[in-house]
Formats: sequence, structure tokens, C-alpha cells
Amino acid sequence: MANAADRLTKLMRMSLRSAQLGVHKSRIPSSSELQQQQLLKQDRGVVAMEGAANSNLSIFASSHSDRVLKKVSALMHEAIHMKKTDMPDKTLSQLREEYLRLDEENRRRALVVLATKFGVDRERVQGLLQHYSSLKPGVEGAEDETEETASDCGVVAAQYRVERDLRAALVPLSSRLFDQINGQAGGLKFLVDLRADLKASLQQKNLASLRALDSDLKGMFATWLGPACLELHQITWNDPACLLEKIVTYEAVHPISNLYDLKRRLGTGRRCFGFFHPAMPGEPLVFIEVALTNNTEISIQKVLFDEAICEENQATTALLYSISSTQPGLAGIDLGNFLIKRVICLLQHDMPHIQTFVTLSPIPGFLQWLLPKLALQSKPPGSKFREELLLPVEEESLKVAYGGTGGENVGAVIMYDLLSSPQQEWIKSGPLVEALRTPLMRICARYILQEKKRGAALDYVTNFHVRNGASVEQLNWMGDTSYKGLERSAGIMVNYLYRLEKIEENNQAYLNKGTIAASPAMEQLLEPLPGTGLQSSGNAT
Repeated sequence: MANAADRLTKLMRMSLRSAQLGVHKSRIPSSSELQQQQLLKQDRGVVAMEGAANSNLSIFASSHSDRVLKKVSALMHEAIHMKKTDMPDKTLSQLREEYLRLDEENRRRALVVLATKFGVDRERVQGLLQHYSSLKPGVEGAEDETEETASDCGVVAAQYRVERDLRAALVPLSSRLFDQINGQAGGLKFLVDLRADLKASLQQKNLASLRALDSDLKGMFATWLGPACLELHQITWNDPACLLEKIVTYEAVHPISNLYDLKRRLGTGRRCFGFFHPAMPGEPLVFIEVALTNNTEISIQKVLFDEAICEENQATTALLYSISSTQPGLAGIDLGNFLIKRVICLLQHDMPHIQTFVTLSPIPGFLQWLLPKLALQSKPPGSKFREELLLPVEEESLKVAYGGTGGENVGAVIMYDLLSSPQQEWIKSGPLVEALRTPLMRICARYILQEKKRGAALDYVTNFHVRNGASVEQLNWMGDTSYKGLERSAGIMVNYLYRLEKIEENNQAYLNKGTIAASPAMEQLLEPLPGTGLQSSGNAT
């Protein structure tokens, strides 16, 4: 067909050229020209047939998707309204199969149908509310009634009944469907993946109906995946290859480069624990990696690439250096919190000589927050949103290290240019590394301890750990010298300390007052050094 299209184009050009010369007006066409005209007609027919075929194929695909979508909607209705509780397995299995056949767009449409057509019966809710508001208990003889008799009188009993009916009416029909699917083999995994589709649909179109559906399903997951329902398993090199492959795939904080890297992380002086659910065998929901050390490590490269840092029986510190959630559909379900606490309790029981439980954590949002502020330094003093980030001595140190001279706010401009450079060349210069250290450590302490959004820590890793009851222990300069670490936080990492006796106190202080527990070393970073106007640079190791 491509040859026919090329031939058609050639013949049309020849015909046009002949028309321009006026040949066709004055003489009888030759046999070769008649043959060309015949070929032209044939090729036009071939191209038209090709276009019609493509059009028909598109229409067929669309029609097929529409049919599958209608079938999915019908199966939803059938499963939700089925009376016989012992028969829906076949319908539910078929519903799951048909849903998985849908493409991304039609899955979104199916979820919209589920959210809008199988939600709360608002007419029933409104009727019950009107009935409830009309129930007014009498006051005659109220002083002679006991609590027991009063709760059993006609009007009060009716109120309890209507309240019960209201609670039932406010449960969307979709929740009944989710309950039924969860009871099937493989149903929980299907619902987890369905919520991942739902989250993707919300990013494309933030519909109120989809938000409500997501909230309902999230609440059900929180019940189904409570701590009592989860199994803690230590992942070792002897586990099935399919599980180890998932650990490599799902590791989100520090990617596993090869099998030797994986074996090192599961070997001597290391531990890896995961939460599993009986309904999703062989599928870790969240897992955490631990290094056993004799002090608080400050370099993630040492943890990742060195062999055992110390003998296990000499370890005094459990360093939690990576925690990864594996299922996008479980976003917002607080599994990491439970996992950390379970792992700490297990290690404390099995290895009593370990007394310190601390993380070595990234600060992923630091430069994303800092760079726009540095960009504003080029504006005149007093400009909107502009603030003085560097002290005069820091400005001068940066100028000297960079080899520049003069200019107001030139230090901030230098810092912006260095930190925003894709190559991160500043890491190769000793003077620049030293000149950047003091201001960056001070500003990073402010970012972690003071920058908030709606009362919560702006940095989501900080928010996660302090909500769990940890305190911010120390910042580590050049804690992560990988390209990713330099790009996100200028190489700075942070330790969060978990003291079991302080977890509840720290958690309540943060939730109720927004107070972030911090060590004296962290608080000192925010205080000027005597006589200099500078802040301490904290841990310089």
C-alpha cells in the first residue's frame, strides 16, 4: 500500500504538469497516458481503501472498548445488587478480568462510573434526615424517668433506629463491592492496583467523585492492613529469587546496582525486614534496610559499599538507612511507622547490646526549596519575597573561594550558580566545599526545624519521622556524595533518633503543638556563635 501511495503521488505530479502545459486540451491522449490514467484511478482506490481500513480499525477498537466498559459497568451493578451471598464469585472474577482488559482511558471512565453511579443514595439519606429531625422526645414526666427507661421510650428508640439506618445509608455501594472483592483470592492485590489507577486518574482530572472513592478505599485499606494483620519477615539471601527480584525493583531510596550489592545488603552486619499480608503472598508491602554499627554513621557511601562495619556482637547501633513502600496503591497508608517500631522492638529483643536506633536519611526537598530563594537575591533589597540568606562573612568566604571580587549579593549568586549546575563541579574544589559548608548547614537546619506547611514539617521525610516520634539528632556534611544526593540536598544527610521512652512524648508534641524534637547540636545550628554573627556548622566529619 505504501508503493501505491508513492505511485499515486508521482502520477498526480505528472498530471498536474501536463495540465500546466495545456497538453490535455489540444490532442488525443496516447496509449501510455491512458495507461497512466488507469493506474492513477486504481491507486486512488487503493489509498482510499487503506484510509478506510485504518478508520474502520480505529472505530472497531473504540467500539470494542466501549463494549467492554459497558460490560464492566453491568458486572459492577450485578455484583453489588446480587442477593445470594454464596454466588457472586463468578461475577466478581469476571469483573476483575474485564476491568484488566481496559486501557488507561477506559479504566478512568470505569472508575468514574463506579464513583458516580454506585455512591451514596442521597435521596434515602435526605429522607432519613427529615424523619430524624421530626423525632422530638416529649418532656412530660421526664423528671420521673431513669436513663434506662428514657432510652427505651418510643421516640428515643426511633432515633437510635434512624441513626443506625443513616450510618448504613452513608456507606457507598462501591464499598460493598470492595468488601466482596477483598474476600476473593487475589482480591486485595487487585484493589491495591485499582487504587493506583485511581490515583493516576486523579492526577489527570481531580473530580470530587473520584476523591470520595479514593478516600473510601483508603479507609478500608487502613482497616484491612492494620498492624495485627501484617506479618514481619526478615528477608535473607536464601529467600526465593522472585522475592529478591522485587526487593531490587522496589528499592526507592538507594538503588541496588547488582547481585553483589544485594548480597552485601543482606549479609553479615546487615538486616532487611518487610511487612507482608497473607492475602498477598510473596509481595512485600514495605521493607526497611538496617546496618549494625558501633556508632552513628554519617556517610551513606560507607554504609552501602563497605563490608560489615563491625562484628555483630560488638554492634551498639542499628542504623536504619532505607525504607521503601512498594505499592503505589497504598500511598497514604501508614505502614512504615508500624514497621520501624516493630523492627526496633525485634532487634532490641534479639540483640540486647544494641541501644541506639537511628536513621541516616536524605533531605530530598532542600535544594528545591533553597534555589528559588537564592534566585531572588539578585533583586534589589526590599523586594517582595526577598530575604537575606547569607551573612557578610559568608559572602566574603564564597567570593574568595570562587575567585570573584566585589558586587552586592554576589555570594548568593555564586551559591545559586554552583548548586544549580547540572555537573555539580563544586564538589571537586576543597575551598568551595568548605565555604559552602557553614551557610548550607545553617540554612538546612532552618529548613528541617522551622519550615512548615499547614503545621507540618515542609520536608516530607522529616514529617514522616517526627510524626513517628523520632527527634532530629544531627546533620551530616557530605553524607551523600552521589549525584542524586548533591542534586537534592548538596550532599547533606540527617540522623533521626528513635528513643523508645520518648516516642510517644515527641509524637504528641508534634501533632498537638507542631514542636519538632531536636538535639542540642541541631538547635545550636540556629544560634549565632559568640562575637561572629555566624551559626555553628554542626557535624563536620
